[in-house]
Amino acid sequence: MMTKKILIRFGDMMLKGKNIGFFIKKVRTHLIERLKPFDVSYELRHDRIFVGYNLKDEKALIEVISSISGIHSYSIVYMAEPNFESIILVGTHVLNEEAKEEMMRLKIETKRIDKSFPLTSIEVSRRVAGEILKHAQRKYIVDVKTPEEKLFIELREQAAYIYMKSYPGMGGFPYSTQGKGLLMMSGGIDSPIAGYLAMKQGIEVELIHFESTPLTPLESVQKVIDLSKKLAKFTPLGVIKLHVVPFTTMHKAILNHVFEPYSITVMRRMMYRIAERFSKKKKILCLINGESVGQVASQTLNSIAVVESVTSMPILRPLITYDKIDIIKLSQKIDTYDISIKPFNDCCSIYVPKNPVTKPMQVYADKYEQSFDYIGIIDETVKEIITMDIHENETIDITRYGFDVKSAYDTYLKEKSDKDDYIFKQ
Repeated sequence: MMTKKILIRFGDMMLKGKNIGFFIKKVRTHLIERLKPFDVSYELRHDRIFVGYNLKDEKALIEVISSISGIHSYSIVYMAEPNFESIILVGTHVLNEEAKEEMMRLKIETKRIDKSFPLTSIEVSRRVAGEILKHAQRKYIVDVKTPEEKLFIELREQAAYIYMKSYPGMGGFPYSTQGKGLLMMSGGIDSPIAGYLAMKQGIEVELIHFESTPLTPLESVQKVIDLSKKLAKFTPLGVIKLHVVPFTTMHKAILNHVFEPYSITVMRRMMYRIAERFSKKKKILCLINGESVGQVASQTLNSIAVVESVTSMPILRPLITYDKIDIIKLSQKIDTYDISIKPFNDCCSIYVPKNPVTKPMQVYADKYEQSFDYIGIIDETVKEIITMDIHENETIDITRYGFDVKSAYDTYLKEKSDKDDYIFKQ
């Protein structure tokens, strides 16, 4: 049986000049940590990592490697001795195993890392091409200018690595190399994708969620926990912090005191104030959200400007120009879509004004906020924030954090007597 390894290549971080060692070390550490459950071996090169493994683990290993930021691409490579006989034997095997159809235009491309090898890269390709094609099970046409398929041979001192396919990795920069950000996490489609894209660019992400039981169903908290578990797999230890904000008191105050069309605007301003206060306490550098221009009334440029005026922190919006269909594709890719579409809404989506303001004015937002003591509520709310460590494979019992699973939503339904101007969405 042919020996195989996984060849891992680095991405954008290769452009980082003198800092390249720091970035490579981060990727290596992340990779080694994530592959601890497997029986693997490593060859650590300056610009590559070769992972030896048991064939039964191949699919699981590829899934893990695909979730590590800073990895540009990877290939399944076959090992050969650095001599012509072995290269021809293994090259023929790879061509028979992985090539698609007959009569495809094929190029054999050699990269000679070991310069002591007696022939040049081009000479090696010429030397082995005829023999490999002669023993191939299908017919191919050699075409070095416009090939449809390539067979790659990488010559190193101890071995030759032969492969045909390269698969894209997560890309970006190693996790936690760009500082820490706080993701404003809802149970919808957008915010988990914003978090994923931020993590891809090397930002260490913590999550903050605003829950309003019994005004909102307790299942919305469980949705966020389940989404958090999906994001946890992109971290080195498979764990991510989720900070749950008890927002009920603030939520009720907004419903009772704020002019209806401005309720969502004021609600989001309060969320930003709380998130900023918490971030400064935790030395977090920026806020992250899932806003995309124009998707809903609160995401017009006017609304964004009025809402973010209450904070001086940088706000990252990875999805700001994305179409919804592109966001959905990403959510399906990282397996968050089916969770996000479950019908349990959070406090931003469960009460929708009939006529939300799309061009709010800051002077009016300020005016409506003065109708209640929001500063005192913020002070108390920040003190009561609950922090959970969400592990990718752990079942979370939210009752241990003080949530009354049995009665929270039922109590709300029995006491429901809110303004008729709001639409309740279950």
